[in-house]
Amino acid sequence: MKFSLQPFKYIFFIQFLVFLMCSPVVFSQNISKKDFRESHHEVQDDPYIPVSRATMQRSPAYNVTAPNYFTRQVNVDENGNNIIGDAGNETSIAIDPTNPNRIVIGWRQFDTVTSNFRQAGNGYSLDGGLTWIFQEVLEPGIFRSDPVLDFDADGNFYYNSLTNDPDFFCSVFKITDGSQNWGAPVPAKGGDKQWMRVDRTDGIGEGNNYSSWNSFFSTCTGAFTRSTDGSNTFEDCIFIDSDPVWGTLAVDAEGTLYISGTSSSGIILVKSTSAKDPSSNVTWDNVSQVDLDGDLDVFVAVNPAGLMGQAWVDVDVSSGPGRGNVYVAASVSRFSNNDPGDVMFAKSTDGGNTFQPPVRINTDTGTAAYQWFGTMSVAPNGRIDVIWLDTRDATNGIDSVLYYSFSDDQGETWSENVPFSEPFDPSVGYPQQGKIGDYFDMVSDDDYAHLAWANTLNGGQDVYYTRISPDGILNVEDFATNNFQLICYPNPFTEETSLEFSIDGTENVKIDVFDIRGRKLKTLLDEAVSGKQNITWNGTSENGAKLTSGLYFITLKSETKTANLKVLLN
Repeated sequence: MKFSLQPFKYIFFIQFLVFLMCSPVVFSQNISKKDFRESHHEVQDDPYIPVSRATMQRSPAYNVTAPNYFTRQVNVDENGNNIIGDAGNETSIAIDPTNPNRIVIGWRQFDTVTSNFRQAGNGYSLDGGLTWIFQEVLEPGIFRSDPVLDFDADGNFYYNSLTNDPDFFCSVFKITDGSQNWGAPVPAKGGDKQWMRVDRTDGIGEGNNYSSWNSFFSTCTGAFTRSTDGSNTFEDCIFIDSDPVWGTLAVDAEGTLYISGTSSSGIILVKSTSAKDPSSNVTWDNVSQVDLDGDLDVFVAVNPAGLMGQAWVDVDVSSGPGRGNVYVAASVSRFSNNDPGDVMFAKSTDGGNTFQPPVRINTDTGTAAYQWFGTMSVAPNGRIDVIWLDTRDATNGIDSVLYYSFSDDQGETWSENVPFSEPFDPSVGYPQQGKIGDYFDMVSDDDYAHLAWANTLNGGQDVYYTRISPDGILNVEDFATNNFQLICYPNPFTEETSLEFSIDGTENVKIDVFDIRGRKLKTLLDEAVSGKQNITWNGTSENGAKLTSGLYFITLKSETKTANLKVLLN
């Protein structure tokens, strides 16, 4: 058996050492994951000092639109501008299943990077993530951290937030009237590094709210609680078998509860079939070992005062061949080859009792890069989405790029690793903490993956929403399908391909070519046209250079129509 409590192995970069020595919390190079688990916690080191957003400098928000995804900054002012000097991380997301254009994101809000006092940041979108409103924090002046959001089948939202005034406990805020205004906090027991999941089935457990956390920093005796009355009250705490930490929860189509995390014996999955029944006490059916050829790690170079990621569990609730499958994924430090961080995946086809051998999702060569903050979600149709931050192309060892891959055959095969951001230095804008948080969060529907994450592309730690289209086509202006056709043939092509479309009347039309990172390579048309049109592209960039073989995207935008195409250059 491989044990997870290994000594801390990675030495901080010099700049991190200087920072951490001056921080309120200093970490030893010899600290172990066990010591971290039993000593690190969310504490109020700095006092609350009100900071007026109105007096802070502004810059343009960082927003990107590409044929297969778009990214929008969330923590913006009323005019959609970036606020210079604040910070946000540890993002979590909820989407209204009855109105997918209604989205909320929560995060740890640092009003100024000169203080690590943090509050419950939150923002919402009513247009599918295209624009965001950064609301006032929940309970201004109250220390809050570790935000976790979820939603129920009726579109109600829940925000679980940790505080320590003076002891660790969590509160759950709710939106149950379809608005954007959170209600009063409900005491929800809890402790450090909590996670939450709401039962969205139509069974006896519908609406149950489950949460688990690190038992070393608990407001009660145990590390799990349940609400069976719409999150109005929470039951007494109980312990979870084998005491997993740094993991998430999932509920399958039958209402069975699963909890993932790392323990003294490595990554595990704990199962309960009784949790769904409000009239029964919660008991644990069994604990399963999950072999990911590695374990969760802490204090790594890319995130020197935090986790490399969590253990994610999710389930297939579709009516397809994968129904009931249980999946676990995480960024782990590898046992077999000492790779500092790979995104590993394992599946169970027997209700989480046993797991198949692990699969590596990132396909980079070598064993030196970090694939960290691996995050997984499963769509209602069974598609599995995974994102992570990746240093495979870093020149300084830590510059990271957001990558994505998906599987539509129950994890048997995975799509190409596709980058969805420019490189960024995750150490920029630390708010008196040497980390960019401990997790991201993602929700998948049948058409898209919806990601809440943090990056430093705008010069500081900021909060972002990214909508990803697995099939490579995403119409920003109108998510609904229209009847306008842009035809490309041949496709795939080697020397030249033709694009055909037809415009009623006369309209200004622009046709652009993008690569998979969303970078524009060439404009094929930018003028007023009418009637049937035929445009050719010979696979070259704006300067006439022949592009390498691969997948490209062509977008057409007129005054009344938009269209996107995937083309493959051989």
